[in-house]
Amino acid sequence: MKKTIFLLHLLVFSFSIAAFSQTDEEKVEAVIESLFDGMRAKNAEQVAAAFSPEAIMQTIAAKPEGTTVASSSVGDFAKRIGSTPAETQLDERILEYQIKVDGALASVWTPYRFYLNGNFSHCGVNSFQLVKMAEGWKIVYIIDTRRKEPCEE
Repeated sequence: MKKTIFLLHLLVFSFSIAAFSQTDEEKVEAVIESLFDGMRAKNAEQVAAAFSPEAIMQTIAAKPEGTTVASSSVGDFAKRIGSTPAETQLDERILEYQIKVDGALASVWTPYRFYLNGNFSHCGVNSFQLVKMAEGWKIVYIIDTRRKEPCEE
């Protein structure tokens, strides 16, 4: 009987520890969610904290003359977010997370819809590359597409 009770307690203890520990996939998703929460709050420090200092940001733009890729720095992006007027609402809504992790590398595909002041602005896909560093998962590369349609629901 004592052995059964001991094993039962051990089993419950194991489940409780597992409930409090996050998988790498959950940690990666939390970094990306923190980035977009920071955008909504217009918190430049929170936005910048999601990235490694040397991160690369790019956007693919389809234009009549052809596809272009525009680059920006994390510092400039965070500064723009932080200086957004108080009355302006930024809301990037992630529709789905497709996360792949191999050791210290994570790749994430996130279709999204972006709203400006509550109105649909554009949609697209973000492609993130994250690396697990001493301080945790950090975004080292993001490239996104932007279009008006067709958009996922």
